Amino acid sequence: TYTYPRDTTKEQAYQYWMKVPQTTLVAEDDGVILGTYYIKPNQLGGGAHVCNCGYMVSPQARGRGLASAMCEHSQQLARELGFRAMQFNFVVASNTTAVALWAKLGFETLARLPEAFLHPSLGYVDALVMHKRLV
Repeated sequence: TYTYPRDTTKEQAYQYWMKVPQTTLVAEDDGVILGTYYIKPNQLGGGAHVCNCGYMVSPQARGRGLASAMCEHSQQLARELGFRAMQFNFVVASNTTAVALWAKLGFETLARLPEAFLHPSLGYVDALVMHKRLV
């Protein structure tokens, strides 16, 4: 449930996911990539002390705790990088698995953006802004 245009090519998605100034990490098992996440400043200048992350887990790795492990790893890395908080700007509310996981890991829902995402089968659904203090 990312907001990429539906016709985004693999190459375009790669460029977006890997663009600077962010760090991108992968989780792998015997050379097979199971998941990935990026971490970057959420804003420039006065907002750069809050980071933003995005996570993807391969279908083969779902249900094995990988998203939770990557989120916990990203929080530790964020602290090491000097970030004071982590914010998810656009969590699609119909992605109840992600919403529940982020809440379980201590993220609060700060705002609900009505009908902010056009889901391919559900139509317009809300998006959430979720936040967690790290220090």
